Amino acid sequence: MPVYLTNATRNSGLDGKRLKRTVETLLAAVGEEGSSVSLTLVRDAAIRAINREHRGKDAATDVLSFPLLDDPSDVSPEGTERLLGDIVVSVDTAARQAADYDATLAAEVDRLMIHGVLHLMGHDHMEPDERARMEAEERRLADTIGMPWPYL
Repeated sequence: MPVYLTNATRNSGLDGKRLKRTVETLLAAVGEEGSSVSLTLVRDAAIRAINREHRGKDAATDVLSFPLLDDPSDVSPEGTERLLGDIVVSVDTAARQAADYDATLAAEVDRLMIHGVLHLMGHDHMEPDERARMEAEERRLADTIGMPWPYL
């Protein structure tokens, strides 16, 4: 199934086809090969508005995830598309974060897509034990796509 990509940014230099392949690889690595996600690349103003509307936080952020399944282990009816949810990435925030640890924009967007996919799969990082499990899974997925983990 497809990765639905909307790029609301111009001249970011990001390769949409590569982003889609990366998300497909991540989905396969979490046991969701054939499932679909929506990936949207936006600027800070747009993600700030989304963050304010959906989370009550009037600030830009790097990535937001909106799962569509109450329980990711639920099975979709035969013959229907399994759409896991939406991932929204701020290219502006990603660029600033990439500069903070001398990474490329593409690598930072990959890291944010990993984070977003894991949220769609029900991972969280609010409690220390949840955070440890999610970080371990983030490192595993980074290895899957051949990305050095930036938080060593």
